[in-house]
Amino acid sequence: MRRVFHYLRPQAGRITLGLSFKFTGTIMDLLLPWVLAHMIDVVIPQQDLSLVLRWGAAMLVFSIVGWCTSILANRMASRVAKETTRRLRHDLFARIARLSSAQIDRFTIPSLISRMTSDTYNIHQVIGMMQRIGFRAPILLLGGILITLTLDPVLTLVLLSLLPFMGLLVFLISRRGTGLFTQVQQSADRLVRVVRENIAGVRVIKALSKENYEKEHFEGVNRQMMEREQRAARNMAVINPSSNLIMNLGLVLVILTGAFRVNAGTSEVGTIVAFLSYFTIILNAMMSITRVITMYSKASASAQRIVEVLDTPPDLLQMEEAPAGDSGFRVVFEDVSFSYNKKEDNLSHISFALRPGETLGVIGPTGAGKSTLVSLLLRLYDPDQGRILVDGRDVRSYSLHALRQKFGAVFQNDALFEDTIGANIRLGRNLSMEQIEKGARAAQAAEFIENGRGYQGEVAIKGANLSGGQRQRLLIARALAAGPEILILDDSSSALDYKTDAALRQAIAKDYENTTWVIIAQRISSIRHADHILVLEEGGVLGYGTHQQLMETCPVYQEISRIQMGDDLDA
Repeated sequence: MRRVFHYLRPQAGRITLGLSFKFTGTIMDLLLPWVLAHMIDVVIPQQDLSLVLRWGAAMLVFSIVGWCTSILANRMASRVAKETTRRLRHDLFARIARLSSAQIDRFTIPSLISRMTSDTYNIHQVIGMMQRIGFRAPILLLGGILITLTLDPVLTLVLLSLLPFMGLLVFLISRRGTGLFTQVQQSADRLVRVVRENIAGVRVIKALSKENYEKEHFEGVNRQMMEREQRAARNMAVINPSSNLIMNLGLVLVILTGAFRVNAGTSEVGTIVAFLSYFTIILNAMMSITRVITMYSKASASAQRIVEVLDTPPDLLQMEEAPAGDSGFRVVFEDVSFSYNKKEDNLSHISFALRPGETLGVIGPTGAGKSTLVSLLLRLYDPDQGRILVDGRDVRSYSLHALRQKFGAVFQNDALFEDTIGANIRLGRNLSMEQIEKGARAAQAAEFIENGRGYQGEVAIKGANLSGGQRQRLLIARALAAGPEILILDDSSSALDYKTDAALRQAIAKDYENTTWVIIAQRISSIRHADHILVLEEGGVLGYGTHQQLMETCPVYQEISRIQMGDDLDA
């Protein structure tokens, strides 16, 4: 929690001013019972109406000042909480954007969404509450005790005897509450994951009539979260009734002791009335403190989860390397191996080299490691063994920004955003309209764009108002618009007909002749003209060469060609 409170430093001036207002208002509230006791015991027995009115006016002024300063303090507390949470959420989002793919896999996307939303909301709540109630309640508690000491020390001792029991109760319950609220947030992560998966796969669920199955699945996760919330709530709920019991027992003792003292003439009626008012103030202050502690326990669990992300060190570090000479190769894989779980290789001993303008086609069954290969090339992950070179330099010697500026990439299930067509192609980069149009023409997207509303035409969320082929062509246009040195197409033409696919390849070869291609495809027709073809299966290399060489030497490639293109293996 201390790490999160670091974000309060820029708001120190506003916090100080707000707490000053809150302190003033709280002192006004503490003065009212004292003035009332003075009026009952001193002013009223004098039977002077003007004196009574003056003291009554003083009480009215105290009330108005307390009301005004409390409003100002609460407004400033809300402003501080809002601004602090905004900065925290911004830094958390920026840190998530810089996490490596391995770190995102470890945290999981649903958990990161939950930390960005519900966890930051809990921080917002506790920052506001600490300024409004967390500062006011201790002043009321301590101020009430000090004033009651001046009114009647004996009765105050009765009250003080209860506080150790209250403190022990609150400490034990709040310590257990932090762990329980952590479990609640973990359940929220799972709930977000299930909802996210169901929304993404809603068409499949409906097509297979699996609504009831998914409802039962959701009910299990929802019930687990409910049970954990109940357990945490039951734990924290012990504080209020227990505190009430202790304080009300103390109130009974105060009334009995006060009655004996008034009867014995050692205390005044006004003092007892004021003491009961202060006792109520102290009781309410204790209740407020318990609410703050409950909220603090929840926010503490959330803060730990947020700090876990903020303090995650980067694992894709830039290494120092002497400037490389011109090797003549744009991309080189040198005996590269990689494993996601560090137990079983997902890629094993991959080697190849590509010159500027050359094309590598990668083909193989699902799970062969094709997408993993381009993830390593983009340095979304680092290889466990071997080296990957771009322009003669190890990819680990580049800054991530400099490395990825060399690439244009289209991945499976890539995203289009709710914006204009032009903005989706530009994607925040400093690209001219000429570059955007050139990329669209090469991607065979210019025709349907210009026949519609042009580059100002709206794209729905995930490109829902476009066909599959139109979405893929826009994504390819985005990758081409910046004129990349290396173009990665990860199964990005599966929705294109053969004619459009062929025209796409011809246009890219003509307009981006110095660009090195890496094409991952399921169709041999998309890669048969590549300079090099890599055949993968279960992470290993089954064949490497041109189409003609593989048709002579690689049985797996021959089988794929026979299935897709008929019996004529040379087709």
